Amino acid sequence: MAKDKISKTEAKETIDKFFFDIKNKSQKEVLKIKKLAMSKRISLNKYKRLFCSSCLQPYSGSEKIRIKNGFKTIECSNCGKIKRIKI
Repeated sequence: MAKDKISKTEAKETIDKFFFDIKNKSQKEVLKIKKLAMSKRISLNKYKRLFCSSCLQPYSGSEKIRIKNGFKTIECSNCGKIKRIKI
């Protein structure tokens, strides 16, 4: 699947299908989808919370999740990076 031969709508459909079952994906697959989105200028806003921004490992449910002072913090079980999300 070449990046130049796929339309933006097809790329959006591919990204939606990918993130529907992200728990069974690898870091390389997440990187490929992220590069596809960047090349077609598609925002991953609603999907950014599903994987670690540092190591690209999909969150599986074994991460430390804390809610404090209006922020939700998620600590990656693979690399230890902390992601803070304002609630």
